[in-house]
Amino acid sequence: MLRAENICFAYRRGTPILRDVSLELAPGRVLGLIAPSGHGKSTLARILAGWERPDSGAVTLDGGPLGAHRPCRVQYLNQNPELAVNPRWRMERILTECWPVDERTRRALGIEPGWLGRFPGELSGGELQRFCIARALHPRLRHLVADEMTTMLDPITQALIWSRLVGLIRERGIGLLVITHNPALAGRLCDDIIRLERINHLDPDESRP
Repeated sequence: MLRAENICFAYRRGTPILRDVSLELAPGRVLGLIAPSGHGKSTLARILAGWERPDSGAVTLDGGPLGAHRPCRVQYLNQNPELAVNPRWRMERILTECWPVDERTRRALGIEPGWLGRFPGELSGGELQRFCIARALHPRLRHLVADEMTTMLDPITQALIWSRLVGLIRERGIGLLVITHNPALAGRLCDDIIRLERINHLDPDESRP
């Protein structure tokens, strides 16, 4: 279980962006987190993945501090895959940087063998995001935090990537947090949805059955 308890955060000399936020993400579940821009959802995502430290509160994994676990247990993906890769490396090297991604995972995500010899700048955003997802799906991964991961893509590519990712998540029992400002997307993908309100508490989406 990935759990955030009473998370508070403010940027230096700024007003609080998160105040007493708590949530739980269970293995094998797809949880949607909806909020408009500027409500702290990306900050919360980075805290959940260990990229930022909260001013107060705690993030735990299976009851212990998040920092006590190997980094591959919780991974973070956002809408800018080009910033997550070395532009001077070919995609085959990028794909094996974190772990030797197996052929089955590559096929499941629609990664074409011909893309492996290319550089990041020679791929589309959707193609590059598939590589970033594949790298994140380490065998020891427990939870994946996807922060507006497909916002920059066309609707058809979005649907394809999410369909394939959710299939892998279900199969491997990985917890997935889908952070979005798009209620329709969350409604199609998620088991449960919560809304991050300013400033700041989480409400269950009562419109869901």
